[in-house]
Amino acid sequence: MKWSSLALLMLLWAHPGLAAASKVVVAEDPDKPQEVRVGVYVLSMGKLDVTTGSFTIDFYMSLKSDRPVPETFQFLNGRAADVDKITDEPNEKFYRILANLSSPINFRRFPFDAQELQVIMEDTKRVAGALVYVPDPAETGLDASVVFPGWLMTGWNATAAKHRYPAYKEDYSQYVFSVGIERVRMNSFIKTFLPVLFLMLITVSSFILNPDQIVVRLATISSSLVASAMFHISIAGQIPPVSYLTFADKFMVVTYFVLLVSFTLNISIFVLQGKKREGHAHRLDRWSKKLMYYGVPLLYCALFLTVR
Repeated sequence: MKWSSLALLMLLWAHPGLAAASKVVVAEDPDKPQEVRVGVYVLSMGKLDVTTGSFTIDFYMSLKSDRPVPETFQFLNGRAADVDKITDEPNEKFYRILANLSSPINFRRFPFDAQELQVIMEDTKRVAGALVYVPDPAETGLDASVVFPGWLMTGWNATAAKHRYPAYKEDYSQYVFSVGIERVRMNSFIKTFLPVLFLMLITVSSFILNPDQIVVRLATISSSLVASAMFHISIAGQIPPVSYLTFADKFMVVTYFVLLVSFTLNISIFVLQGKKREGHAHRLDRWSKKLMYYGVPLLYCALFLTVR
């Protein structure tokens, strides 16, 4: 036995490559955080409630790691209504999840707004120094059958980053899966802006009338103002109250400005006619027609060019 051990030691000394080749298992670094690869594949999404930003989402989720996968995840922007575990291996978990989630809604470009519906996940116990989520593109995606009535799907994105909790002085790894949607622009334009633009067309066309029919012009402008105000109330009722002006609000502000200018010009012409200053009234009428025929279309075009 002693001679066999001595022979083995002499063989390893003569051929050190044999000792290196025998190392097939490398010990894990306990100081290195565990990496968990996350994949999310969306099967369907429910109707978006724009007043609260809430929606339902049905998706597959995979968790893979070279160590036992912890099942202490949570969704920060909602709750899982149903979790069905399909695969339950130490280093791999696979679920089908139905969740009720919510995302912040930005209405600044309404009715041409685009939104991001998010799935935000963190571990409940392990800080970023112990566990790190990593997106798994191979198992992430959006099923072709996923649709949102009235919205266009613009794609998806998966990211992971540290989420700092200043009150607790702790960092947690946060996984975020986002689905981009935007309103159908042509539908939004026809339903929201086209009626008001027809009212403005009628208002501008009233300047074709001679200054002698200034009363008819004033009646047309007054009717357009009332109709625009009522339509503005209808548009505002489609979204919750917000602390900023939406694009629709800016559009209506421009409309009110045009109507105010039209009303002021016609009142001025009416006053000049009452003072028997027909020459001044006709000059102001000619200037007013040029302003309305050219200025108003340019003003609306400039406004719509600001939408990106």
